[in-house]
Amino acid sequence: MSGVIGYALCFGATVIVVAGDYAIKIAVERGHTLSSPIFMTGCGLYALSAIGWFMAMRHISLAQTGVAFSVFSLLALAGLGVVAFGERLEMREVFGIVLAVCSMLLMARVV
Repeated sequence: MSGVIGYALCFGATVIVVAGDYAIKIAVERGHTLSSPIFMTGCGLYALSAIGWFMAMRHISLAQTGVAFSVFSLLALAGLGVVAFGERLEMREVFGIVLAVCSMLLMARVV
């Protein structure tokens, strides 16, 4: 059960990081500076995610956290790119996403 909690915390922290990525992407697209409120919001979200990482690492290993973060980020950012920014996923990228999910399943030690 502890592993499930760890992955859930990792997922939550990843969602916060992706929200920070979104804020920073918007700041870049609108030509904002490093001191703009939207950029600072993104940075603040990154800092907030550190609490989630701390809590997740109490339940799963650093390696598991790293792989889970990579997969969750890949899924969220690919989805965000498609939905919010009109980007396209090619078949090769879809295949890469499938392999990434498989790597997370291989790393999981949920018992």
